[in-house]
Amino acid sequence: MTLKEWLSAAPFTLTLSSGFFSFYAHTGMLSALEEEHLLPRRLTGTSAGALVASCWAAGINTAQLKDILFKLERKDFWDPGFGWGLLKGEKFRAILSDILPAKTFETCRAELSLSAYDTKSKSTIIINSGGLIPAIYASCAIPFLFQPLKYNGYCLLDGGIKDRPALADVRADERVFYHHIVSVSPWRKKGSKALEVPRKDNMVALQLYDLPRCGPTKLEKGPEAFHAAYQATKRALQRPIDKNDQVELAV
Repeated sequence: MTLKEWLSAAPFTLTLSSGFFSFYAHTGMLSALEEEHLLPRRLTGTSAGALVASCWAAGINTAQLKDILFKLERKDFWDPGFGWGLLKGEKFRAILSDILPAKTFETCRAELSLSAYDTKSKSTIIINSGGLIPAIYASCAIPFLFQPLKYNGYCLLDGGIKDRPALADVRADERVFYHHIVSVSPWRKKGSKALEVPRKDNMVALQLYDLPRCGPTKLEKGPEAFHAAYQATKRALQRPIDKNDQVELAV
């Protein structure tokens, strides 16, 4: 069975992993799915994956999101300030307020769950109701880059700290298509579980290698990452799923 046949066979949940500024790659992958009318019934995400999952669930199609991301400049979200992180995040939240058609989980076109990390309990917190903007920011608040968010009694940071694959709110019987961003972070220890593609019944994982590395000072690499992920996903859709329920491609 090819990946396209598997996705077409029954409704599925799309799960998007964290990955430093990998929202370009996630959007490229999702663009290929959208083009083939392979649309998720539910989405989960963490960090960059939370941003893309939320934008799509809120009603932004991938062509619109591509346009937004390709125009993004560092000055648009760069707002240094005193606190436990370089950036206050006010500009980031303002961007979300401007672009999101839906502002709450309840008004999204698809069910959505985001992962964030609570610094007090040192555990993953699932946010799937209420306002979208604080939830997205919390899930994307990379330590030391963005300041943590105080939210409903929690002090929240990037969901990828504890739940890199964004699977914490996925049910055991859920049918999942998982897009795994290969980590090249120097923070990850060799052999770290966060570097592995997780295994789960009823889940197929797509892992793309050699994507262009993006970051706040390398936003010009974003379009390259988008197109590389888009083209690789188009090829992956025609590939058979291997015995480990994975499709792996170098871009």
